[in-house]
Amino acid sequence: MASTETTTGTTADAPVKDGSGLVGLEAGLDALESSATSRTSFRQTFVGKILPPVLAIAVVLVIWQALITLKVVDDPTKLPSPADVWGEVKDAWLQGRLLGYIWTSVSRGLLGFLLALAIGTPLGLLVARVKFVRAAIGPILSGLQSLPSVAWVPPAVIWLGLNNSMMYAVILLGAVPSIANGLVSGIDQVPPLFLRAGRTMGATGLKGTWHIVMPAALPGYLAGLKQGWAFSWRSLMAAEIIASSPDLGIGLGALLENGRNASSMSMVFEAVILILFVGIAIDLLIFSPLERRVLRSRGLLVKS
Repeated sequence: MASTETTTGTTADAPVKDGSGLVGLEAGLDALESSATSRTSFRQTFVGKILPPVLAIAVVLVIWQALITLKVVDDPTKLPSPADVWGEVKDAWLQGRLLGYIWTSVSRGLLGFLLALAIGTPLGLLVARVKFVRAAIGPILSGLQSLPSVAWVPPAVIWLGLNNSMMYAVILLGAVPSIANGLVSGIDQVPPLFLRAGRTMGATGLKGTWHIVMPAALPGYLAGLKQGWAFSWRSLMAAEIIASSPDLGIGLGALLENGRNASSMSMVFEAVILILFVGIAIDLLIFSPLERRVLRSRGLLVKS
């Protein structure tokens, strides 16, 4: 009887120990998750995200000014000082022209990108899902993506003239292949198991594309969108530089060309800095949050 009771007590205690171990493990995982997803302080955000780019800009400005002060480059027609460039930006702001330069280019770029998105997305789906279309159009899309966008400006001017239609045509020819190829690449990386599971649950045709294919291909598609915006912006700047006209208004590319014609390096640097500023701002305000949200939804990025 004693040995039986001892054995029974031992076997009865084992589940209790295992249960307490599982409870402890679950509590530890909950604590880890809560600590990982807790809100970061302003100091951590400042040190991790704000301070590094500010320091990088400060270093660039110090080196830039040092080249002027030490007379490494003593010709202001080749390298203006940061103060001269800031004065050019300030004058454009006070005269009410600065926002006009930016808005002329940004409005064209965003509208052209949206048009490219509307064309490139169904084209990418068609290429990815239909073998004959991929064999026929796939190499052409890859070739168009590698073609410099500036090459489309002369034929677009001849075909359409100096107007906004020419600008949008150049943007489309530069951005559509990147968006389509990004979507094709994302769809190619979708595990076949997802497609089979979708067909089993009745998600076929457009329903399968919307509920299975597109969500699974979203990371690759988003990468294609970022590249498509970069091509849109570059194509627009090339078109504005080459095909400048008073009827088209003065965008950032035209401002850059005006600075070259006037031999004003301050204006040239002003245009370059504004072009960089807009490109970085669009990425930080639109594409980076989208990318973080997609990665976080897939458990690939810890929410902070």
